[in-house]
Amino acid sequence: MPTIKDVARMAGVGLGTASRVVRGQGSVSPDKLERVQKAVEALGYRPSHTARSLLSGTSRMVGVYIPDLTGTFYTPILRVIDTELRAAGLHMVVAFGVGRGGARQQAIEGIEFLIERGCDGVIAMTNALLEEDLARFGVARERLVALNHYFDSIPGQCFTADHRLGGQLAARALLAHDHREIAVVAGPASVPDNASRIDGFMAELALAGIDTSALWQHEGDFSSDAGWNAARALLASNRPFTALFCANDEMAMGAMAYFQEAGLRVPHDVAVIGYDDTPGGKFSAPRLTSVHIPWDEMTRNGLSELLNRCYGLDRPVERNFAVSVTMRSSLSRPPLQRRKTRDKLAFATGRAASVQE
Repeated sequence: MPTIKDVARMAGVGLGTASRVVRGQGSVSPDKLERVQKAVEALGYRPSHTARSLLSGTSRMVGVYIPDLTGTFYTPILRVIDTELRAAGLHMVVAFGVGRGGARQQAIEGIEFLIERGCDGVIAMTNALLEEDLARFGVARERLVALNHYFDSIPGQCFTADHRLGGQLAARALLAHDHREIAVVAGPASVPDNASRIDGFMAELALAGIDTSALWQHEGDFSSDAGWNAARALLASNRPFTALFCANDEMAMGAMAYFQEAGLRVPHDVAVIGYDDTPGGKFSAPRLTSVHIPWDEMTRNGLSELLNRCYGLDRPVERNFAVSVTMRSSLSRPPLQRRKTRDKLAFATGRAASVQE
């Protein structure tokens, strides 16, 4: 494999001149520039990652921490980051939560791993970190961007959406379709953005005169299994409902799958609305109505802020992200003949007992 010394030798220039041409920095005469470029092409020279790091003083790597690789939520976000980094001549290194510790300890260790491996900056997507944890990262904290979480000590490095508004919009969509008997599948109560969306949802229903304390509620872990199990528990409860709000799309699609197994049609018998508007919702059966969080836009702007900090760039950065509802076919008004629907729900409840996981 040819080296930078081979390039310099063939071009008849000094090693420093060849290095300046390769990294695109410094002054080089047109004649020497042409000779070095021809030598690079003739030798098929490609600078190694180590060589580039030594020449530039950076690793050209950006770390990304996510809690896990299960489900479909993180994949599109990682794709956006990788695409943007490659276009900028950079590379992505991913770490996710492993080990015996809880989510907080895993996040700390994952981010420290990325810093120790020489990443120039880190994108962290976790709700587990606390304000005091940032001090552990030392000066690297200035090259850390948080997605979907807010830290008072680094406000300019945090990119998130108004999840309380997202919950309010979900409630408004159901109310606009005349739903008042509503069941709720929330995410973990310890997750701040989940708490915000559920608070907003309940507050909006309360404004409409609905007794939210009487609503059927279930807590899941954001997985499809959790949605499936919640739908089974809902039918077994014999509680009347015309609509189900799930705190993310994975649980909504799991719930719809169970309803189908139990003989209920969405949205003819039960309406379902999810949250996040992830790509899979476009292709569920029926297609899922969901609160749209602009994850791609949020991710790109957070990454731009990080690249500006790490490499002295001047990429434009937006910090306000519009939340909306993407209307699809899983949401409609309740059936006019509620008694028939209740009879069907009762039948589905009996049938549900025979549905296997």
